[in-house]
Amino acid sequence: MRPIKTFLRDPREITQGLVRKFLSSRIEDDRTYLSYLYAATFWKKMHWENPQTFNEKMTWLKVYGRDPKYATMVDKYSAKSLVFTLIGGGYLVDNYAVADSWDEIDWASLPDRFVIKCTHDSGGAFVCRDKKSFDFGGTRKIIERNLNTYNYNIAREWPYKDVPHRIIVDRLLDDHTGNELRDYKFWCFNGKPTYMYCTVKAKQIYENFYDMDFQPVMIDHGFPRHQPEFERPECFDEMRQLAEKLSAGIPFVRVDFFQVEGKVYFGEFTFFDWGAHRPFKGDWDRKLGELITLPVK
Repeated sequence: MRPIKTFLRDPREITQGLVRKFLSSRIEDDRTYLSYLYAATFWKKMHWENPQTFNEKMTWLKVYGRDPKYATMVDKYSAKSLVFTLIGGGYLVDNYAVADSWDEIDWASLPDRFVIKCTHDSGGAFVCRDKKSFDFGGTRKIIERNLNTYNYNIAREWPYKDVPHRIIVDRLLDDHTGNELRDYKFWCFNGKPTYMYCTVKAKQIYENFYDMDFQPVMIDHGFPRHQPEFERPECFDEMRQLAEKLSAGIPFVRVDFFQVEGKVYFGEFTFFDWGAHRPFKGDWDRKLGELITLPVK
């Protein structure tokens, strides 16, 4: 019954899933595979020679926008060095450990609160708020499984292809108010932050888009808006200026920040929001595509 319900809710999830399951490991050529995946997701042909929409240009950039520094930027550990160089170390979340395996980490020396994740992974972070009650055994099983997971073939996001698979342990950001931590994600087009969305670190995903005056923008990327609207963060202008510095010279990149107790922290870089495989409602796919200037092929 679940596949039937999924098809009735959004049949594209089924067609996209079939391509990922049966073709991702069989087709090596990225352009050929992405042509199938694009068609299965959007039910139309991918225009490689003249991409116009946001998702078309994102797909094009997976094949023809390959700057070697992108691999450093998506590596959750190596990105810290780049950010340090561009905007300074004051915006970095403290790192407690980085290792190739679970047993290399001295867990006893860690503080009671921290976050564990893999440097090459998307999502998959585990929050420890108390070492005494934390499920180290269960977390280890999932982390070790993630260490051996290669997500590149699924969406062909080139920057992740050669990122080292490591475990990173960072400080847990918490404003101690009891509220869910907010994530501010700036969409930067050719080095210019233009839109951003705010979400929360919780099971329910929200996407409340705003412009650079923090006025609501009704971009619908398939997730609900949080109600009431989020209030403008006190460090919004600082985050916008930092996003501009970090995105300079890049056709499109998402730059994420957190604000905790009046201080800004860098989150991560993302080159293909949701893998560039989520349709927009209305005319936003075209409007956002017009903001991207592609490099010479």
